[in-house]
Amino acid sequence: MRAAGVRGGRLSGSDEEAQRAANAQAPKIPHLFRRVYGLFAPHRRALILTACLVLVGAGLSVVPPLLTQRAFDEGLFPPAGKPDLTALGIIVAAMILVYIGSALLGVWQTYLTSSVGNRVMGALRVKLFGHLQAMDLSFFTRTKTGVIQSRLQNDVGGVASVLTNTVTAVLGNTVTVIAAFVAMLLLNWQLTVVAVVLMPILVIAQRKVGKVRAKIATQTQESLSEMSAITQETLSVSGILLAKSFTMQGAEIDRYSAENRKQIALQVRQAMSGQWFFAIVTIFLSSIPAIVYLVAGLLVDNGAQAITAGTIVAFTTVQARLLFPLTSLMRVALDLQTSGALFARIFEYLDLTPAIADRPEAVELPRDTRLGGIRFKEVSFAYPDAQPEERPTLDRISFSIEPGQFAAFVGSSGAGKTTISYLIPRLYEASSGSIEFAGVDVRELKQNSLVSHIGIVSQETYLFHASIADNLRYAKPDASQQELDQATQQANIYSTIMSFPEGFDTLVGERGYRLSGGEKQRIAIARVLLKDPAVLVLDEATSALDSISERVVQAALETASHGRTTVAIAHRLSTVVSADVIFVVEQGRIVESGSHQELLAAAGRYAALYREQASSQASQ
Repeated sequence: MRAAGVRGGRLSGSDEEAQRAANAQAPKIPHLFRRVYGLFAPHRRALILTACLVLVGAGLSVVPPLLTQRAFDEGLFPPAGKPDLTALGIIVAAMILVYIGSALLGVWQTYLTSSVGNRVMGALRVKLFGHLQAMDLSFFTRTKTGVIQSRLQNDVGGVASVLTNTVTAVLGNTVTVIAAFVAMLLLNWQLTVVAVVLMPILVIAQRKVGKVRAKIATQTQESLSEMSAITQETLSVSGILLAKSFTMQGAEIDRYSAENRKQIALQVRQAMSGQWFFAIVTIFLSSIPAIVYLVAGLLVDNGAQAITAGTIVAFTTVQARLLFPLTSLMRVALDLQTSGALFARIFEYLDLTPAIADRPEAVELPRDTRLGGIRFKEVSFAYPDAQPEERPTLDRISFSIEPGQFAAFVGSSGAGKTTISYLIPRLYEASSGSIEFAGVDVRELKQNSLVSHIGIVSQETYLFHASIADNLRYAKPDASQQELDQATQQANIYSTIMSFPEGFDTLVGERGYRLSGGEKQRIAIARVLLKDPAVLVLDEATSALDSISERVVQAALETASHGRTTVAIAHRLSTVVSADVIFVVEQGRIVESGSHQELLAAAGRYAALYREQASSQASQ
């Protein structure tokens, strides 16, 4: 398979380059916040109830300052001069009831907002994961796994807390600010003008700070993506083995340290962006009570009768209550601008269109389709990252494999053999020409239905970090123990499994590293046999086996291939001498075809390859 710029087992180039490549297909994100709002549509009832609770709670929050004015002017210092304890007791009781009610509403409101916010984020995470599952292989060959993981974890997680608190913060603080402003007007309009005269300047400054923070947030997430990619690459078993083999641990630590320093700098910049702004806001709002005292003194000195001690205390209390919600609103506005950058990254992936998708009129293959004939008609194919001047990987090839036939594809490395195995189950789309499966063009079939009839043993065996039984049941979740026994016996791995102390419950380790190469390959073969497909595709399926295991597994595969079409991609010609038809592929074209004996008699490319391998084995 073609891969652009592979270095040491990883894609070369910076994370930013990989990111741009991954998002090249994505359209711009129009109406971003309208789409974010649409995520909350399934939770309308909970949101409406939350909004009601927030409004009531916000309204209650300005009641205590007004009661404070009554407590001073009617309870503690009434016109009669003597404290009115009865009125004071009623006012105090009312204040306590308001506090209790506000606290209970706050608990209920927190539960609702937390539930809705996290459910929305959970649904978004699953939606993104499901969409990525539908993407074609070319997307994953040009995008680092760590970058994809960062979208799912860092980006989605980065907006979760913002959305969880947004409803409460926006509604609650808006109502609190409005209610406090109205209360301040009712208490004294002159003092209100003094308190809010500089607010418009603060709003303009907040918008400028928000743009800076959004830019830093994007850079921070890209850096997190790179750190995730480095971690995934270097701390996997393969990465550790590679680093140790070339004594590159120090270089990997330096690479991680460099990105970590960049991340620290960005986090500090993000934390500090806006801090001077909020410091000024806090100083301004905190200084207002002192200014109010001065202005109130001037007004009283000029004969203002409406300003009493209760009015001053109540006004400064209301203004103090204005400080937190107003600052919180400004922080939410900044957070929303920051989360907008993160949402744009998430929607970029959601807006990517899979290169291979079912047509509306696509049909399913019958479940009893046991024999699948395969036919290529003038098929050409070039990988998505190929340059226009490059020759295609496959160049107008045509061949037929009859139902039940054992067909092999041989040729030098890079000739296009593995690409043919990718096109049969439509993991890639042919650039031109047509491919038929069981007499039907694969583009007219539902892909899941097509793949369900094809079993693939790839050149690189992949096993999950789970038990042998769990890895086998990946092909058939409801498989019985008897079926597991039968499949492993056919793949000549049963006795090896039973020799382990835990048998089928043995953990294989990450990517199966606790097993030998031959054991992993035979478990992979058993897994495909458990699927019992109509077509068996073997991409160098015995390449990891020693000569003894190869002969045993080859015999098992020959037994398993009876009654199904088998396609073998082979480098060692000794494994395909019994094939019904052998296709010789060179530079993307089929240059010879026939049985082993026919090709030897033709004395062409196949015969030359066979002689080379035979002499190489004889000299060993």
